[in-house]
Amino acid sequence: MANRLTKIYTRGGDKGTTGLGTNDRVSKHAPRIHALGDVDEVNSWIGHIRSALAQPHDLDAVLSQIQHDLFDIGGELAMPGFELVSPTLVEELEQHIDRINGDLPALENFILPAGNEACSRAHIARAVARRAERQLWALQEVDDSVSMRAVQYLNRLSDFLFVVSRALARENGGKEVLWQSRHTPS
Repeated sequence: MANRLTKIYTRGGDKGTTGLGTNDRVSKHAPRIHALGDVDEVNSWIGHIRSALAQPHDLDAVLSQIQHDLFDIGGELAMPGFELVSPTLVEELEQHIDRINGDLPALENFILPAGNEACSRAHIARAVARRAERQLWALQEVDDSVSMRAVQYLNRLSDFLFVVSRALARENGGKEVLWQSRHTPS
């Protein structure tokens, strides 16, 4: 791979714009840049999950691949009309969800985004993935170059992170934190 960043600061953003991979400049508060930022944030949270896992861990390779896939989604966002997310990526996430969820007890109550460190990080990543998905939908309303596969991937990713949080909550004898309302139905 050729050197892409020979200089880290360019001063190009000092006027409130940023460059896309197409050499176009857009406002730093444009919907596309919000979406890119949210995808970057969920990627960072997934890295944070990985740092909380005991090594070696069965989930580490899957989470690592997801980080690479999120970079591809970022590439799509930075280069409108360019598609990197294949249908098989969504299917792979579904297979991981089914595998992990198959080992979990049926969900009979709402759970709180709490538990051990890795579980809590997975819940935050799940919430950020949902936000990233919403940002892609908002962008799609004004720009039809958004890949629907990227939107689907983020939707499945949040589902994946939910089942991961449930699995991680149970590690080392832990358990999920169930929601208990102060109000009981009459």
